[in-house]
Amino acid sequence: MIYKMRKIVAGICILVGFVVVLALLLQGHTIDVLQPAGIVADKQKHLIIIATLLAIIVVIPVYALTIGVAWKYRASNKKARYTPDWDHDKLIEGVWWGIPIILIGILSVITWQSSHELDPFRAIKSDKPTQKIQVVALQWKWLFIYPEEKIATVNFVHIPVDRPVDFEITADAPMNSFWIPQLGGQIYAMSGMTTHLHLQASKAGTYQGSSANISGEGFADMRFTTEAESEGDFQEWIEDAKTSKDVLDTTAYKTLAAPSRNNNKTTYVLADEKLFDTVIMKFMGHEPDAQRSFESHLHRQVMQ
Repeated sequence: MIYKMRKIVAGICILVGFVVVLALLLQGHTIDVLQPAGIVADKQKHLIIIATLLAIIVVIPVYALTIGVAWKYRASNKKARYTPDWDHDKLIEGVWWGIPIILIGILSVITWQSSHELDPFRAIKSDKPTQKIQVVALQWKWLFIYPEEKIATVNFVHIPVDRPVDFEITADAPMNSFWIPQLGGQIYAMSGMTTHLHLQASKAGTYQGSSANISGEGFADMRFTTEAESEGDFQEWIEDAKTSKDVLDTTAYKTLAAPSRNNNKTTYVLADEKLFDTVIMKFMGHEPDAQRSFESHLHRQVMQ
């Protein structure tokens, strides 16, 4: 009886959760992962919907039967008929074992295909050049480096619409996680290593980004904005950023990397083009070429 009551309580909690989410949506609140603005996020949204619908096929009947059985066979119901041989009914056992097995098989195929299709290391095919942006997770702020344009920003990033973006990510702080929900899934930022996240915005707008991994007392404020704009506006912003009076050299970086909270959005002219590699090498005893080889080996191991 206690086990059944726990399942009933769990079912009620899930139902309340659905009601709360529905109420928020009706009041105009949005859930970022369900409001995709990029080709990767759009595919991930469909995965969420498909997985949820398949799960509902099992979840709803189970909770409905749990509540129904608990109510019918309650102690006060003297009319309930005792039928101990139900657990040997081949038809019933075939249903409650067969349907989940079929659903798990379907989910396995979907998971296999989507894991390769949405591999964050996999470049997005396009006839347009990929924009490269290097990302460094700091305490508690985000540094974005545009190595080809020789500029850098703190807590905000600009990207062109309808053009692939290769975010090359590392950390000069505790392990973190880079996430722009409306553009795609999160990926970890780790000291001494690099990860890649390929995204592409399909429409202009301002999208919120954040840390998805607790990294200390300033974690909650570790947010940034992503400005997706037309190619013309993006190039205009690049030229304007190059006129910044703030210069990011080794000395300025050491000051920036010190733990701090609620940092203002700042634009820098990049004085050290090797800054990103320098950040990685401080944790590694290898040359840059060896580091690249290590990344390729790690990626092959993950894909296997």
